[in-house]
Amino acid sequence: MNKLKLIIIIIWMGIIFLFSNQPAVESGNLSNSFINKTIVKVYEIFNGETDSKSREEIINKYSYFVRKGAHFTVYFILGLLCFTYFKDFTKYPIIYSLILCFVYACTDEFHQYFVNGRYCSFIDVLIDSSGTFISLIISRYIFANKHKI
Repeated sequence: MNKLKLIIIIIWMGIIFLFSNQPAVESGNLSNSFINKTIVKVYEIFNGETDSKSREEIINKYSYFVRKGAHFTVYFILGLLCFTYFKDFTKYPIIYSLILCFVYACTDEFHQYFVNGRYCSFIDVLIDSSGTFISLIISRYIFANKHKI
């Protein structure tokens, strides 16, 4: 079972790598498409049809938050995966998970330095680490309560 958990972690890291390997234009288009299919649609439900200028304003307004939210979310999931792996054979699954996720976030940002139009950002490492940290707190709480029964 631990081998399967490790394989899932590696696959998830590969998915993160693939997102990070997208050139800036492609990554931006993916974010904008997500905003257009979600936030703009919700806006239209409450405010009626939007014109292209309004759509563009909405996309520009929420792009930064969606992109940073994606960082938080993928590392939140990575933290969950790491915790479930490390809890089976160490007394310190949170520490090992934090170290692994932080190191991976650093290497991921360094990798982006070499991708067309992308750059590395320590702020993104902090956002990634925050996602990991929050997931580990939740995981620890759930795991502790589950084993009190």
